[in-house]
Amino acid sequence: MILVPGGRGQLGHDLALLSPDVRAVSSAELDVTAVTADDVRGCTAVINCAAYTAVDAAETDEDRAFEVNAVGAGRLARACASLDIPLIHVSTDYVFPGDATRPYEPSDDVGPKSAYGRTKLEGERRVLEEGGWVVRTAWVYGAHGSNFVKTMAALESTRPTLSVVDDQRGTPTWARDLAAGLLEVAASLPPTRLLHATGGGETTWFGFAQAIFEELGADPARVTPCTTADFPRPAPRPAYSVLSGAEWAEAGLSPLPHWRSALSEAFRAGVVAPRT
Repeated sequence: MILVPGGRGQLGHDLALLSPDVRAVSSAELDVTAVTADDVRGCTAVINCAAYTAVDAAETDEDRAFEVNAVGAGRLARACASLDIPLIHVSTDYVFPGDATRPYEPSDDVGPKSAYGRTKLEGERRVLEEGGWVVRTAWVYGAHGSNFVKTMAALESTRPTLSVVDDQRGTPTWARDLAAGLLEVAASLPPTRLLHATGGGETTWFGFAQAIFEELGADPARVTPCTTADFPRPAPRPAYSVLSGAEWAEAGLSPLPHWRSALSEAFRAGVVAPRT
């Protein structure tokens, strides 16, 4: 049995859909900040999806974010290590400063600019220290929970035009594809412990939004580009979040599909409910 803390989010939901061996549990059922070895005993692996992901709120609530993203991850890693149970921990592009001009490799220097990124980076350190695996990802969307795809679909039906940031670059990642990759890591346990897994290719939020409009059968010209400065947020966003999948492939893991083809497949699979 593969235990998935934080399993009621979009990624945990898709992990459970892909494998009958997955037991996805909510934070109410398993609080990683209080986890013990008894909570993971009997598992074949643990995939940790539990996280404090409110990026803006973390700027004024960093203590709570640290408790979940760093302390909780560390406690879970120690519990798994004490029983020799593999732990695969999901992390984020926010651990990087976002000023690169080529895709980030796992070994590249980190330098988070936000409270969320700092807490996730400390979580990575604690997991790796206990012999776990860390998989960084970015721009995840799925059928379950809130995400950019669902937000754009909702706004398309209510607004004649939308302005979307065109100076932040990354790679959309369908939760179903990421879930399949994480299950592959749990099955193969590659020697490389720090990996990146996102969809292939890259785009901006503006390009992503235009593609979503296309999938909705709407005119992508209704989406217009703007800058990050036009929409200031409490937490700084990485300007460049493209993660290299080279080491993922070198570890013998299946590359995730290109983000644009994955988006089309996600729509066919019902990532957005059909309109009536």
